Amino acid sequence: MSIPGSFDLSGRVAVITGAGSPEGIGFASARLLAGLGAAVLVCATTDRIFDRVGELRSAGFEAEGYVGDLTDEVAAAGAVAAAVSRWDRLDVVVNNAGMVSVSEPTFESGTVDSMSLATWQSSLSRNLTTAFLVTRAAVPVMTAARWGRIIMVASVTGPVMAMRADAVYATTKAGMVGLTRALAIDTARDGITANAVAPGWIATASQTEQEVRDGQATPVGRSATPDEVASAVAWLATPGASYITGQCVVVDGGNSIAEQRAV
Repeated sequence: MSIPGSFDLSGRVAVITGAGSPEGIGFASARLLAGLGAAVLVCATTDRIFDRVGELRSAGFEAEGYVGDLTDEVAAAGAVAAAVSRWDRLDVVVNNAGMVSVSEPTFESGTVDSMSLATWQSSLSRNLTTAFLVTRAAVPVMTAARWGRIIMVASVTGPVMAMRADAVYATTKAGMVGLTRALAIDTARDGITANAVAPGWIATASQTEQEVRDGQATPVGRSATPDEVASAVAWLATPGASYITGQCVVVDGGNSIAEQRAV
């Protein structure tokens, strides 16, 4: 069965950050983009990314890996440069790096009055600055080609809702949506779209037992799979999404619109 042209990424190149976990949104996005025909460069902070590259190649996809701390501007630019060096182009960026790095297990929860400045700055750097730095490096390449798709993996926490003692995470994810909208305005005439995806409760390897219960209380009655979030990412990356920019697509099973909660 052939894929309609509006959903075909053959000949395109994508960089996906935060793709080291085999059960995460980043790797799920890489699989879907590769399945649509894109060559993918997947990034992580440790060598485990090469296990993901091996899985992609075993499935018949064209893939490369990149290890780096994307809070560093040289490393972030290096990810983009690696893709351009390998394939001589870059069409799609998925900014998924964030949460807690496996190479630096830092906890970022806390209220404003209880949080240290170091925790605040670390979370801003990991969740928001990484997206800024990778995007900053990618935009000139896309502008020259007059085609590009930039997708931020944000969260419902911050842009849509909030949780107790989660001040800095909410701030960073709301910041990603603000960055998305500013970027959409600045790059629209250059053929580049910028959109965000805001997941709710997702069944990843890092999900806690409480988060499982929270997912069961959504209208759908369960947490999403990473593939269900990745499907929104992949759609926004396609040629068919060319008139959608500056938007935040919520993927939360109806949780943010429900006034009542299951008991």
